[in-house]
Amino acid sequence: MYTRIYVLRFPKDIVEQPIICQLVKQFDVEFNILKATILPQHEGVMILELQGHKENIKKGLKFLKGLNVKAESVATSIHRDDDKCFQCGACTGICPTGALYIMRPEMNVVFEPEKCSGCGLCVTVCPVRAMEVFLDRNSSLPESVAEVH
Repeated sequence: MYTRIYVLRFPKDIVEQPIICQLVKQFDVEFNILKATILPQHEGVMILELQGHKENIKKGLKFLKGLNVKAESVATSIHRDDDKCFQCGACTGICPTGALYIMRPEMNVVFEPEKCSGCGLCVTVCPVRAMEVFLDRNSSLPESVAEVH
């Protein structure tokens, strides 16, 4: 499953349309609205996490572009400082993608960066701040988003 976070900017003339609903129905993607400011007759801004098959998300982004919705990837990467991490496991209970889990019977906390969506939830619960988030606006931009700037 492919997961990415996007900032969407909606033109004021379409903010009242059910565009996110159409993304779900037409392109079989799941969404999580992280933040939104949508007001009638004003540009709408939404920070949205999309999850689904990579091709479906690309098609959905192309659909948004056709509606003049500007989509910008918030490419993030999470890194773990193994020297700081003392294997408490606090991060494993909050990780929505399973990128952090406890390997049994060793009871080691395993981090698989390729499964990570970059949501940053692990950063906030880590008692020793071993998890760090990095924003990189130039990496992991799907072609359909890279054109919309």
